[in-house]
Amino acid sequence: MSLLDWLDDLTVRFLLNLPASELESVPRLCFQVEEAQWFYEDFIRPAAAAAGNPLPSLQLRPFCLQLFQHCPLLSGFTDAQHIAAYEEFLAYKVRVPVRGAILLDQSMDKVLLVKGWKKGASWSFPRGKINKDEKDLDCAIREVYEETGYDIRQAGLVAPEDEDKVRYIDVTMREQHMRLFIFRGVPLDTHFEPVARKEISKIDWYNIKDLPGFKKQKYGNDTQQANKFYMVAPFLGQMKKWINEQRR
Repeated sequence: MSLLDWLDDLTVRFLLNLPASELESVPRLCFQVEEAQWFYEDFIRPAAAAAGNPLPSLQLRPFCLQLFQHCPLLSGFTDAQHIAAYEEFLAYKVRVPVRGAILLDQSMDKVLLVKGWKKGASWSFPRGKINKDEKDLDCAIREVYEETGYDIRQAGLVAPEDEDKVRYIDVTMREQHMRLFIFRGVPLDTHFEPVARKEISKIDWYNIKDLPGFKKQKYGNDTQQANKFYMVAPFLGQMKKWINEQRR
């Protein structure tokens, strides 16, 4: 199959059967296009290459514009309108609320961090964007599972009757609201493995006291270490306070 054939397939698979409410929303429509791009890169291209029919790798922007031009529902719009829709999506995407979790061992000396897939990615807590109509805690648990393979509910870290009592830390960065729920008691010998493809490259325990920003210390001109944890640092002050409360 050619690229155009696969664009036909992706149009039917991800766009043509959407409800009207989704089609009328540029951000919701573009989220579907993003799902289509992931599917193309993760499944279609490897299968095509194995069959001796390699297809080009497409980043989100060119993929988005090609699919817009190819989709019968959207082909009537101009290229400028397609580009404007993509730009609107990018602006919306960075403001979508993020939910995740801070996973501590029983001693609360170590915290679990994940590293993104792309080259130069920083370390962060497992987290991701909330879906439409999804509850905050449900999103956090889903994202932790997708990025680490660890099921917080199955592990017994939260009982159904206590879900409203789980403590969390709120931080807003660059107009994006992030909420991380705190869980203690994850065994250090737990096997972690991402469920989602090509999102997480590394998962590791870190000594909390060694994280940049957890305690006052001078790094001089060496900012590289701190930059690796810039998504972690904003949460450390409140996390330290919570840990101290637990130890009293």
